[in-house]
Amino acid sequence: MSTQLVITLIATDRPGIVEQVADVIGRCEGNWLESSLSRLGGQFAGILLVEVAREREDALRAALAALADRGIRATLDQAGAPQTRLPGQRLLLSLVANDRRGIIGEISRVLARREVNLDELHTSTENAPMSGELLFHASAEIVLPAGLGREDLRLALEDLSDDIMVEIEDLDG
Repeated sequence: MSTQLVITLIATDRPGIVEQVADVIGRCEGNWLESSLSRLGGQFAGILLVEVAREREDALRAALAALADRGIRATLDQAGAPQTRLPGQRLLLSLVANDRRGIIGEISRVLARREVNLDELHTSTENAPMSGELLFHASAEIVLPAGLGREDLRLALEDLSDDIMVEIEDLDG
């Protein structure tokens, strides 16, 4: 019998972090199923899903905890039950606006009030080519609930400010 664990990682970014974590998982006979790994603010941050035999779970927990001696903090949680795909239209939401404090809160409020599920979100900022002002970029995989049109969502997001540009594309083809 096996179990699935969600592992979150944080460490000062440097080469070899993924290799060290993969080595620990391999030595404990675990299987690395999925992951999202990034460099943020000089830190390595990651979240991964691992499957391991129940009798090897304690060994994996101990081995990952021992990585703290090498500056890698790992936390483990039991994965939830596999979830069936939520009903609704899967879309890719792309958004660009002048950056400002609270923009993520504004966007997420629009989505939550319309019961849009956020499957994945990537954000970044960069200087605008001509003005040098800071631009906010977001790319999100979302699930649009029945009864909500993509045009209605686009208009609601564009109502946040006059500088916001929103594109919504199908993910399901």
